[in-house]
Amino acid sequence: MLSQSAFRLLSRLPLSWLHRLGGWAGWLTYKASPSYARRVRENLFNAIGREDETVLRAAIVEAGRQALELPFIWGRPASEVVASAVRTEGWELVEAARAEGAGILFITPHLGCFEITAQCIAARIPITVLYRPPRKEVLQPLMEAGRARGQMRTAPADLSGVRKLVKTLRSHEAVGMLPDQVPGAGEGVWSTFFGKPAWTMTLAARLAAVKGVRVIYTWAERLPRGEGYVFRLQAPTEALTGDIDTDVAIINREVERMILQCPQQYLWGYNRYKGPRREREDVAPQGDAGADAANPSATTSAADTAGTDAERAP
Repeated sequence: MLSQSAFRLLSRLPLSWLHRLGGWAGWLTYKASPSYARRVRENLFNAIGREDETVLRAAIVEAGRQALELPFIWGRPASEVVASAVRTEGWELVEAARAEGAGILFITPHLGCFEITAQCIAARIPITVLYRPPRKEVLQPLMEAGRARGQMRTAPADLSGVRKLVKTLRSHEAVGMLPDQVPGAGEGVWSTFFGKPAWTMTLAARLAAVKGVRVIYTWAERLPRGEGYVFRLQAPTEALTGDIDTDVAIINREVERMILQCPQQYLWGYNRYKGPRREREDVAPQGDAGADAANPSATTSAADTAGTDAERAP
């Protein structure tokens, strides 16, 4: 239980201290892992189209800050965490959607402090977020305690959880999810992300197809010197079509636009271009990145079920 004890100890430190420690941790990780360092450099270069030492150095620091701010986000009282979002931009989008009686799908990439966005929303309206257990089991109770509080509810990343999300949207409530995690076999399509084929989940596109749903893109910019965050909500720049492959590509482009607003705060160390999380028969396409390469032998996936529910929505 040493990790839990250390986590709780870190949660008592001011955010400015955690971000300073996080900057050092980011550099330590970068120097200690050549494979991680190579992935950061390659993904960043691929996205911005040039070598930029200033952005690279900032990205190394911000990745460490993202990790070390978790004790604050999960361990401090919800009111204190939400108060660290010193400014909110775009909340009128939520008010307009609720005035229409719409369900709301909040889409948040791994940009800035993505853990705080749902807490900021839950401070004002109920929200259900998709949940996948952390790789380190010791962190699971800490994560659950940090997320499931106030008006925030969680849904497991399985068939029952997807059904819960669809039901929530059809009840004109809010759902939040990360669209840029690599899904399992049968749960994604190959779609272009910064010019390269990436195995991309279809779930966000299928949830967006539920009748009456409004999509809002969100992220929280991390301010310097531990001064807090700016919580940003943004309207789509491209309309979704109802065609899953097309909409997956549109969502990827929306995420790209968000990342390029603050590229130093995206998690470039994440292996976004790997294949599905478990054994599969398909391989990454060499031509059309938008082709559906889902494993034909896979059983009906949670994403497929969400699509079926969406089509049945009254």
